[in-house]
Amino acid sequence: MNAPERVTDWTAANQQLLVAEFARLRALLGDEARPGEAEAQITLARSLMPAPAAIDTLAELFQLSPFERDLVLLCAGVEMDTRLAALCAQAGATQRPWASFGLALAALPDAHWSALSPDAPLRCWRLLEPDEGASLVNARLKIDERVLHYLAGINRLDHRLQALLQPVPQDAPPLSAAQSAGVQRLLAEWPALRQAIMLEGDDGHGQRDLAAALAAGLGAALYQLQGMDIPADAAEQAAFAALWGREAALLGAGLLLQCEGASPEQQAASLRLARRLPGLVLLAGRDWPATDLPCHRLRIDPPEAPERRTLWRAALDDLGMPIAAPALDNLASQYRLGARRIAEIAEQARAHSPGADGATLQRIAREEAARGAALPALAQTVAPQAGWPALVLPAAQQQLLRQIVAHARHRLTVHHAWGFADQGARGLGLATLFWGDSGTGKTLAAEVMAHELGLALVRVDLSAVVSKYIGETEKNLRRVFDAAEAAGALLLFDEADALFGKRTEVKDSHDRYANIEVSYLLQRMEAYCGLAILTSNHKAALDAAFQRRLRFVVHFPFPDQEQREGIWRAVFPRAAPLAANVDFARLARLDATGGSIRNMALAAAFLAAEDGTAIGMQHLMQAARVEGAKRERPFSEAELRSWS
Repeated sequence: MNAPERVTDWTAANQQLLVAEFARLRALLGDEARPGEAEAQITLARSLMPAPAAIDTLAELFQLSPFERDLVLLCAGVEMDTRLAALCAQAGATQRPWASFGLALAALPDAHWSALSPDAPLRCWRLLEPDEGASLVNARLKIDERVLHYLAGINRLDHRLQALLQPVPQDAPPLSAAQSAGVQRLLAEWPALRQAIMLEGDDGHGQRDLAAALAAGLGAALYQLQGMDIPADAAEQAAFAALWGREAALLGAGLLLQCEGASPEQQAASLRLARRLPGLVLLAGRDWPATDLPCHRLRIDPPEAPERRTLWRAALDDLGMPIAAPALDNLASQYRLGARRIAEIAEQARAHSPGADGATLQRIAREEAARGAALPALAQTVAPQAGWPALVLPAAQQQLLRQIVAHARHRLTVHHAWGFADQGARGLGLATLFWGDSGTGKTLAAEVMAHELGLALVRVDLSAVVSKYIGETEKNLRRVFDAAEAAGALLLFDEADALFGKRTEVKDSHDRYANIEVSYLLQRMEAYCGLAILTSNHKAALDAAFQRRLRFVVHFPFPDQEQREGIWRAVFPRAAPLAANVDFARLARLDATGGSIRNMALAAAFLAAEDGTAIGMQHLMQAARVEGAKRERPFSEAELRSWS
């Protein structure tokens, strides 16, 4: 054999070393070449390697004995060297061009029977597999295709795992203070830790970014497996663990089991799988049950408002998009986002409008946050359109509503910059109750406030949330709150009477759980980072002990005649044609709420459109009769007669 040429390319050098190794094996099987010459060629080839050869790395990673190493080379040589395959056919008992254990025991030095035991490296890590249906000695030994490619210098994820695993980009994501501290602590403890790392909390993006940063700090690649793809069957888990264990060693990679939103069964399967997996293993999810799995738990939630403000400022400054401090405060206080989501939304804003102002940025942030929030079917997103002029209320109620808006707008300044939050979180929420008769403007007021704050409005009918099954109501409420927080929305719970009631003596489990449901709702409202509003027709339906947990209580009274006239004047759009006989003062004499007035105005508009005329008193009178028929006490003809 000619001496290998001096090379600097690892792939070429690796190939030359394989050629020399195959020559050594041919000599052991009776080829004309002498073993001493082959050994000299191997020594020379190894001296020219710019980095360890693939076979040497493989032997070190899986702690192969010299005989096991030669077995791998022999099986690879049968696939890659026709002369070696022919010699195996001549020397083997079956006269077939393949390697067998019997042939290896007879021809290779330092042979030992334990090399092919099921728990030895060759079979444990699926480097080699004997054919089934024949004796172990005479069975064909096959090298795994993935291992064969690795020896040839191609190191890529096993094709059997490519459909299940996705690489996690290691693009130096922005990290919050808690994420950075967690990464540094884990890096410092890792040599002694060597346990599964369990990530939990409300920031799923942050968990993945922490995992990526940790892997990068350890010099490892990172792949993720979704919870729905985690095998549950024991045999399937064992097969996956063997394949991944080999990949973890060959690629120098870690695995992230992504279980956000996973079912309890999927979580249990992921915990069982984690026990089998070597190396860097991370489990990410919102909440993890108690487990005896040796692990390091770390909670990752979105940062608090002051840090969010810093992250927004840094992201916008990096993109050359300075905005005023009030707009920055609004973004930080209204959207409970992690570091990555803030950076992504800032990038989206620049792509949409390079010179975006605070209002434009808030609109884009609201839209992007809403896309990332999986609102349940129980909730309805409303695009707020109405402004303060549409809301006709007594001055005291108007002032109180504007005060609530001011509390929502300046929470960051008062709570954090001025230090009120340092005294404790109790009482800092904006849990609010709107109460009054149906149609008096409670829902409209919530829409006006959302419009003023630039927020999406998420409306939830509590009568649909309440479940007869114990514990289900809390689950429904939790899904609503979590999604609304992700969307940065104003949260409106309509029909609170369906859940609230006077607390009585607890007589059975349903009484006890009814109180728990109310307490849970108010607790989440107090902790909600935005504005959460309850509406009720009867304030008395809410127990006094619960009322004390509300920050604001606003009464929406039945409108008096002056207010009704204001509502009538505001209810018609500018483009709506009004007949000359429309008399707002006469319309206001009818005892009707704002909701009923809007219904009558809309119905009259359709009647006028059908007649092809302007909206007149005759249309309004017909609409009033229809609206009155829906009431327990319809409008009297005496009330309507003056309209004609």
